[in-house]
Amino acid sequence: MAKNADIKTKVNKASVTAFLNKVESEQKRKDSFEIVKIMQQVSKEKPKMWGPSIIGFGSLHYKYESGREGDMPLIAFSPRKQYITLYLLTGNDYEKPLLKKLGKHTRSKVCLYIKKLSDVDMKTLKELIAKTYQASKALKHDSAG
Repeated sequence: MAKNADIKTKVNKASVTAFLNKVESEQKRKDSFEIVKIMQQVSKEKPKMWGPSIIGFGSLHYKYESGREGDMPLIAFSPRKQYITLYLLTGNDYEKPLLKKLGKHTRSKVCLYIKKLSDVDMKTLKELIAKTYQASKALKHDSAG
């Protein structure tokens, strides 16, 4: 149990709506509510707060060889000050062609950063979210046994 004491991003009972209503930028707030709608349609899950600032859908329990384990959302995002951060990238083959068509974004290994939804192709973003959700669900089933 002590091994997991440093995990701060845990699901909690905080209100997603209350959190999003506090987002300063009106555009980012509107975009965030739209992303909630998209992720909810894709996942058929209710949005939940993970830690103080991440909105996640679904849950995946992970365990590393080191013994460290925890839970994480299957898909998630956070309206940060500079960008909307989407926790979507898994390194799967389907990502590269979609990212080429997506529009204005930057990325890291697991995160996709967009300033506003109008900068990206919504159909492509929805496809990326859906494929990530399916890939994450497959991981959930693989690790369950």
